[in-house]
Amino acid sequence: MSTIVITDKEFAHFQRFIYAAAGITFPAAKKALVSGRLAKRLQQCRLASYGQYFQLLMSGKAAQEVQTAVDLLTTNETFFFREAKHFELLREVAISARSQTQGLRVWCAACSTGEEPYSVAMVLADCLENRPWEVVGSDISQRVLERARVGHYIAARTRNVSRSYLRRFCLKGVGKQSGTVLVNRALRGRVRFIQVNLNAPLPQLGAFDLIFLRNVMIYFNNDTKREVIARALSLLKPGGYFLIGHSETLGDLTTAVKLVAPSIYRKP
Repeated sequence: MSTIVITDKEFAHFQRFIYAAAGITFPAAKKALVSGRLAKRLQQCRLASYGQYFQLLMSGKAAQEVQTAVDLLTTNETFFFREAKHFELLREVAISARSQTQGLRVWCAACSTGEEPYSVAMVLADCLENRPWEVVGSDISQRVLERARVGHYIAARTRNVSRSYLRRFCLKGVGKQSGTVLVNRALRGRVRFIQVNLNAPLPQLGAFDLIFLRNVMIYFNNDTKREVIARALSLLKPGGYFLIGHSETLGDLTTAVKLVAPSIYRKP
């Protein structure tokens, strides 16, 4: 089958589609990404153009296909213990919380396939042991959340996990599963994964001591950033920490938290 080329008009349709669905802004430079991620769906749906695929999404008769398209266009690469400074802070907070009777709660928003929340869970399990703690991982994509719940990864994703954590919290694949690791059942049971669209009113999640919202705001325009940040910060406890990607900044987007270190903010 010959390669189907996406036209500028068709790309504009998908720009509006993903903005309406998830608040994500795709600049012109993302045209190849959009066509590449959707190309297989055109083949599987036996469609001759991206325009026909867009019509299918807009028909009102393909709700599952709409979710599939959102999943494909919002999935991002991640790995365990990304941005080590954040996990050093997490460890400090967890150790200081040992004397508290109230449990420590962490929300990993836009968690993709789960490496981030499992990294958080490893630190909390190590520092707090049987004391109360909870990790919530959320994403707009059901597909990546299903993968996250399984907790099965190629070994390369765990390159930043210490040997002691690998032994304690992961199972090494053998035979056909060689080159992979599985997060053990005990740790998987401590992480709750739910579907959340950051560009819509949030479900009842409760209040959190730390919120990870990393490497996702780069996909939003400033108005959407302000709305997403305000929603997330409404769930952050006073004194809690708000962590963003090292390439990101809150700038003048909010005054609700104060910068304490690069990419680390705290709510007064």
